[in-house]
Amino acid sequence: MIYTGKNNEYLHIETIVQDNCIILKEQIPESLMILWFTSDNNNITIDNIEFKANKSTIIFLTEFHKLEINKINEVQLIRFNRAFFCIANHDSEVGCKGILFFGASQVPAFMIPPEELEKFTILLRMFEMELDSKDNLQLEMLEVMLKRFLILCTRIYKEQKQIPNFKQLDMIREFNYLVEKHFKSYHRLADYATLMNKSSKTLSNYFSKVSDKTPHQLIQERIMLEARRTLIYTDLSIKEITYEIGFEDIQTFSRFFKNNEGVSPSEFREKSVMGKIVNT
Repeated sequence: MIYTGKNNEYLHIETIVQDNCIILKEQIPESLMILWFTSDNNNITIDNIEFKANKSTIIFLTEFHKLEINKINEVQLIRFNRAFFCIANHDSEVGCKGILFFGASQVPAFMIPPEELEKFTILLRMFEMELDSKDNLQLEMLEVMLKRFLILCTRIYKEQKQIPNFKQLDMIREFNYLVEKHFKSYHRLADYATLMNKSSKTLSNYFSKVSDKTPHQLIQERIMLEARRTLIYTDLSIKEITYEIGFEDIQTFSRFFKNNEGVSPSEFREKSVMGKIVNT
């Protein structure tokens, strides 16, 4: 079931099985995707990392993730674009910028607790009923239900991952979001400190108190993630990739990549093509 609005708003809710799983591969600009697995023994690959998902697992993906389908028994898809619901604009209310979607280096996922499953089921049914409505309040109602769904997910994710109070993480969340937006242009901590009107020292000190990673590590991880994705999933040359992710010359990019990955970009691509890179 798909909703499209007058201003390019897009919402897609669909039950996905093996026969129609090609839907998950569709490229929707500026979209975010929620995968709620409603059966056991599903297997997907995200950015060349294999995920085995059982019933009640929820995974959050952005348009930047590269998804491969290995085996789908049943999963509930909820996909929406920025025009329908902008995560950044609703950050203070929903609290998912830098948490559910825009983490710098890992795919957020959690298991729905049995006692919460009924809430998710009811919300999904309300979505389906509202998608059948055709009055001038439909968009507003659908936005409200999506917001409720995201709030429910955020609460559970916070609890399961033992994430501190959001107010304590404002700086980290903002940093992660800025890295997601600008990692191809800005590679230095000082660049992000300027964007946030902070000093590099202030950012480093704050991260040391609440995170096991430094801000410099997060920047490097995001650049490396994109480098791996581009090497695996595109035919761009090493030179083209160098400029695509913001390096001035191949030598600098190759040195950066080898320092982080242990092999050169060309060696990494060759091994990935041959199927010798194993991710766990």
